[in-house]
Amino acid sequence: MVAPGEEPGQPPAISFTPAAVEKLTEVAASQGRPIAGFRLQIVGRINGQFEHVLSLLPEGAQKADDLAAEAQGLCVFMDRHSAAYLDGVEVDYQYRGPDVSGLRYTNRNPLWHDERELQIQDIFDNEINPAIASHGGWVTLLGVEGNTAYVQLGGGCQGCGMADVTLKQGIEATILEEVEGIERVVDETDHDAGQNPYHQPSKK
Repeated sequence: MVAPGEEPGQPPAISFTPAAVEKLTEVAASQGRPIAGFRLQIVGRINGQFEHVLSLLPEGAQKADDLAAEAQGLCVFMDRHSAAYLDGVEVDYQYRGPDVSGLRYTNRNPLWHDERELQIQDIFDNEINPAIASHGGWVTLLGVEGNTAYVQLGGGCQGCGMADVTLKQGIEATILEEVEGIERVVDETDHDAGQNPYHQPSKK
């Protein structure tokens, strides 16, 4: 997805405060393995706010369609879905205590660029997620590109043997029925990384 006015493949402008640069440089230097940089993601939207995650990216873990930007000497990688909503983001750091993330993000981008994304998010908030919450799962909208909605499953739905059924018969069917212009739903979940799924696949 490309944000309005953004050239295809152009990484968004990201900045770090001096405190953030100092802390992240320290963290990267403490690793006992080669680091390509950091991965910045938007993993959800709650109460009108973005949920950001910044994590270390080991060398070789970059993805072919990642966008990369350098800011204040830090290399930042972003997936295309997140990148559309990260232009102008500022990352700050304030110590909040041991084992507590002190990163703070200032992000003035709109929550969604596409009206269909607003519709799908509303469906997830009011129909889908309440229904699968009893399984300890949830679904997140990553974005819409053309006639395709990209989603990610979490919690008990990640790695679950019934995830494909949940996607096809529940999530996809509802979106295709209620949102005009969407013809396909793609699950971009890394199911191999799922732990303790609600429904374990049978072993042969």
